[in-house]
Amino acid sequence: MEVCYQLPVLPLDRPVPKHVLSRRGAISFSSSSSLFGAPDPRQLSQRRGAISYDSSDQTALYIRMLARLSCGSLSSDSGTEKRVHRLLSFQRYLHSSRLLRGIPQQIPLPILDEDYSGQARCMLEKVGNWNFDIFLFDKLTNGNSLITLTIHLLNQYGLVDLFQLDMVKLWRFLVLVQEDYHNDNPYHNSVHAADVTQAMYCYLQEPMLAKSLTSYDILLGILAAATHDLDHPGVNQPFLIKSDHYLATLYRNTSVLENHHWKSAVGLLRETGLFSHLPAEDSMNMERELGSLILATDISRQNDYLSRFRTHLDQESLCLSNASHRHFALQMALKCADICNPCRPWELSKQWSEKVTEEFFQQGDIEKKHKLEVSPLCDREKNTISNIQIGFMTYVAEPLFGEWARFSNTRLSQTMLGHMGLNKASWSGLQQEQTIVSEEAELSTASEEAGGSRSKEIPQGSRES
Repeated sequence: MEVCYQLPVLPLDRPVPKHVLSRRGAISFSSSSSLFGAPDPRQLSQRRGAISYDSSDQTALYIRMLARLSCGSLSSDSGTEKRVHRLLSFQRYLHSSRLLRGIPQQIPLPILDEDYSGQARCMLEKVGNWNFDIFLFDKLTNGNSLITLTIHLLNQYGLVDLFQLDMVKLWRFLVLVQEDYHNDNPYHNSVHAADVTQAMYCYLQEPMLAKSLTSYDILLGILAAATHDLDHPGVNQPFLIKSDHYLATLYRNTSVLENHHWKSAVGLLRETGLFSHLPAEDSMNMERELGSLILATDISRQNDYLSRFRTHLDQESLCLSNASHRHFALQMALKCADICNPCRPWELSKQWSEKVTEEFFQQGDIEKKHKLEVSPLCDREKNTISNIQIGFMTYVAEPLFGEWARFSNTRLSQTMLGHMGLNKASWSGLQQEQTIVSEEAELSTASEEAGGSRSKEIPQGSRES
């Protein structure tokens, strides 16, 4: 337990020490997980977004994007167009490339104020509370909520000792995971990953799972939650498809983002050698099952998983002593954790709603700029936060969490359903207020226009008389 508190909390705006990040640039590896150095700079322009993998091992497929070293056809002096270039190419901005992060810090700086560190430790004592404020925790850890929370949970379950994980490799793995989330995304960033990880922990503590899951299951669940949106570009799958992005072609327009998150996670596991001490077969099985969990978060397959879950519950056929059934329960838990924002207390839920809607609208702005068809829910002129949230709760969240409550009928499940009901009512109230204001504005505008027309007619009538 004490190990996690002795580890430094690394500020994101400072270079990571050499012992944590010893490798820069693109990844190239074989099935033996051997690592190579950064590529020859003369080859960078030819290898931007290159893929290197052993074709005999499909789980080794891993995409490592290089820094944005040259301007593409969409780049310009405009900040908006630079963002578009990054979204379309998955490239990093130059200031965040690992080539630059390799420059050593000249003057050592203090890691974190002791008062903040102490408050973060106090919050971790209540990490199983459903009202856990991940936004506050992220501030107290200086933007390192994902690293701090994940290491704490792994230690709390005794998984570091049980699986003989090397702490340096583990720390480096989590640093790279946190870095590979795009923190300029309003929603799909490392704080969202930390929030999902905390929610996953709450579900793992539920009696139905806690009495059945093995340590292996728990390790997989925590790692899947931490990496489930790794390297998310802030746009959805339809955007990648209609912009002819190479990832859409690579994954044949099927679970494009989820496949990318999974392969990115596998790449970091191999880069750091976190499981290199395990038998090769065990490591491969873990990578495959990690992928199965992450792929379950594809919202386009929501009905498939929900229907299967409902059938199990109706037939009372879910047997958690069966490994495949436990894995399915983990998939459903991760799906719930991924979209649990409507079930949080209003103060937290509202912030998440605003963030995800802003990310939708930013995508819509890009689509308009490049004359692409605007995706559903992404037009800020036709949608509001209220109607988006009410629709999401009605058609996605309520059916899922209703079935989860059947599976795990506990105080937590009832609390989540209660919060969702209250939040939906709050958004409905705000929507009604917005409708009234909009109608009053339209009436006022119409009245002003009518008044203007009459004022123009009066002088004309006077001249005629």
